[in-house]
Amino acid sequence: MKTTIPYTKFYYRCINCGASYDDAEVRYLCPHCEKENSPALPPLGVLKIIYNYEHFAPDFKLLKQRQFIDLLPIQKSGSLPNLRIGNTPLYHIKNLESKSLPFHLFLKDDSQNPTYSFKDRASAVVSAFAKEKGIDTIIAASTGNAGSSLAAICASQQQRAVVLVPETAPAAKLIQTIMYGAQLVTVKGTYDEAFELSIEATKESGYYNRNTAFNPLTIEGKKTVSFEIFEQLKYEVPDRIFIPVGDGVVISSVYKGFEDLMNLKLINKMPVIVAVQSSGSDNLVRNITGDTFQVRSSNTIADSISVDVPRNFYMTKQFIRQYGGEFISVTDKSILSASQSLSQNTGLFAEPAAAAAFAGFLFYQNNKQIPDNSKNIVLLTGSGLKDLKGIENNIRLPKSINPVLDELKKALA
Repeated sequence: MKTTIPYTKFYYRCINCGASYDDAEVRYLCPHCEKENSPALPPLGVLKIIYNYEHFAPDFKLLKQRQFIDLLPIQKSGSLPNLRIGNTPLYHIKNLESKSLPFHLFLKDDSQNPTYSFKDRASAVVSAFAKEKGIDTIIAASTGNAGSSLAAICASQQQRAVVLVPETAPAAKLIQTIMYGAQLVTVKGTYDEAFELSIEATKESGYYNRNTAFNPLTIEGKKTVSFEIFEQLKYEVPDRIFIPVGDGVVISSVYKGFEDLMNLKLINKMPVIVAVQSSGSDNLVRNITGDTFQVRSSNTIADSISVDVPRNFYMTKQFIRQYGGEFISVTDKSILSASQSLSQNTGLFAEPAAAAAFAGFLFYQNNKQIPDNSKNIVLLTGSGLKDLKGIENNIRLPKSINPVLDELKKALA
């Protein structure tokens, strides 16, 4: 299905049927494809935002000066929160386990965002859009990070946040959400059930919904990480990027950012993007090559990427197939090992979901699949302090000693 729309800054295009919609109203899923959806399967009708690139000056430095507003679905930078969101460090790591690396390894540390999570990028744009539309209340389902992110951003913007989480969500993330003043609702069920409930509430109340993939602006906010990587590498495209994957929104956002740069003719190639999932929650990568989608119940320590029904499955699948992306799953054991290796070698403490990307990198390194002198990025999406439950059973705290020098010597021996 194809439709013609008048010129606007951007428009929405359904990734399944190809229908286009203007930006005159708040939109979530394609209304035609949405009718075919089942809660047990990834949704059809996810909308992709397309810009009229020919109207933009293809100058990256100018885009950056304007805070990338030309490539965001909002009208002015003043609508964004006054918190420092994005512009996170890109660390060049030259040695691991006391050995010099024959390739370039960069760690993009998005735990430096206000709520210590990559999610702040999405929440900022969603909040700004709601502000421009005069919408006061934003609702979201979350396993923890998106909820605490939305709560903080709304607090900074004087907006109301309603956050639905499964009752098994990590306490640290729930405490964050409450401290920011959001209305927290714990649901006796899975993340997917909380997700569906939030959509019902959106239709009933008119709240603006932040849910990943369901709201196409979440990808637009998160894609800014691609612009930053491009700039931090002195306007070069990395060879490979390792991304932790749950719903498929983060990886799609990284693709979308580089695709925008390609459409502006600022770059001429896409990096190889590697989707990394926990083998205990691999519903996205396991179904990439199949014709039918088969759900397997998730069971992983990587709470933030524990998803039974990946909401952005079809867009992720399209991106991976179009641009030759790669995908793997890693065990919880390897995630824990990677988390410890990351901390001890770099001083960066990542939550298990973020450490999954580093586990994917280590898998490639151990299998000698990383060419010498290549530029490789690992995206670290959240701080280890966000989810201590996942690692505390694998850490042995030392026994206390008396304040006596001999006992200290024994403890250090």
